[in-house]
Amino acid sequence: MTIRDIAAYAKLSRADIDAIGTELDTIRRDVEESLGARDAAYIRRTIVFQRALDVASRLLIAGAPSKAGVLAGTVALAYAKSVENMEIAHNVGHGQWDWMNDPEIHSTTWEWDQVGPSSQWRYSHNYHHHVFSNVLGVDDDLGFGILRMSRDQQWERQHLVQPLRNVLLAMIFEWGIALHDFYSARDRADTEAGRNAAGQALRAKIGRQIAKDFIVVPALSGRRWKRTLVANLGANVLRNLWAHMVIFCGHFPDGAERFGPETLQDESRGEWYLRQMLGAANFKAGPVLAFSSGNLCYQIEHHLFPDLPSNRMAEISVQVRGVCEKYNLPYTSGSLAGQYLQTLRTIFKLALPDAGWRAVFRAAPPT
Repeated sequence: MTIRDIAAYAKLSRADIDAIGTELDTIRRDVEESLGARDAAYIRRTIVFQRALDVASRLLIAGAPSKAGVLAGTVALAYAKSVENMEIAHNVGHGQWDWMNDPEIHSTTWEWDQVGPSSQWRYSHNYHHHVFSNVLGVDDDLGFGILRMSRDQQWERQHLVQPLRNVLLAMIFEWGIALHDFYSARDRADTEAGRNAAGQALRAKIGRQIAKDFIVVPALSGRRWKRTLVANLGANVLRNLWAHMVIFCGHFPDGAERFGPETLQDESRGEWYLRQMLGAANFKAGPVLAFSSGNLCYQIEHHLFPDLPSNRMAEISVQVRGVCEKYNLPYTSGSLAGQYLQTLRTIFKLALPDAGWRAVFRAAPPT
């Protein structure tokens, strides 16, 4: 479907759509003009906190006298990894802090704590996903190539096992992202040398990541290397599960629409904004949960303004909600648990052919 096929937008005139685009452009401009020392201090403070927590958790894992201490260290390390991936690396990679002109906190230099190279992720995510968000056949993040997330995607027998695939994807999410971004980099390379370079970059990053988490750091633990290795593995899995939940809650609960490629034809700036608003969903969060999710609880605002600093998303959300209320537009939001359960329901029902899920999920809204 296109924006024009959705009832909430059908009533909008061209003047309304242009006015919405102008209001959202104004929000962007006001934030850009107000960026300064407070924002720079926020990201620097966050980096210091994350690195201190990372070191402290690793020391606790290595030195804890009890299993409870090791478990606490593992959970703390998972949280440190989550903060690095989501509130720091993801947002830095979007260019949210490039205006600082700090070479250490810049989208072109930050390398994240995951097996995939940041450079491959930036293109796949910032371009294919954010520019063409939720457009079938164009946005590679729509199901990540292994999940059927829309009835407009043809059902195949392999989709019967997608609930199991989803569990596996959640547990090894960083690996799924790495392969997803590698395929994107390989496919856009126009020479064999370029394709080989993409593979070499991925293999080199995997090697460095495995060496750090499963060879060097455990070796530094001496006789307790086994507990450190297991704790590092556990922290990675916990981080993966959390990142998977946050990202899926922002893109696949009820109310987050999918679009056919025809929606891109002659798409205006205002219609692009509307597609971002309709294709994303927020979940309710206080300051701690917002920070822990990389402020991706404000997924609608993030898709509207992906390169504006994450610490501004809360205040931006108030203004965006105001625009939605002014033009009687939907603003999809709910609890984290509720959004995730809706996402799981979609995964289960679309594992079946359309006739099958209609019989089993008669009460479920269409996706």
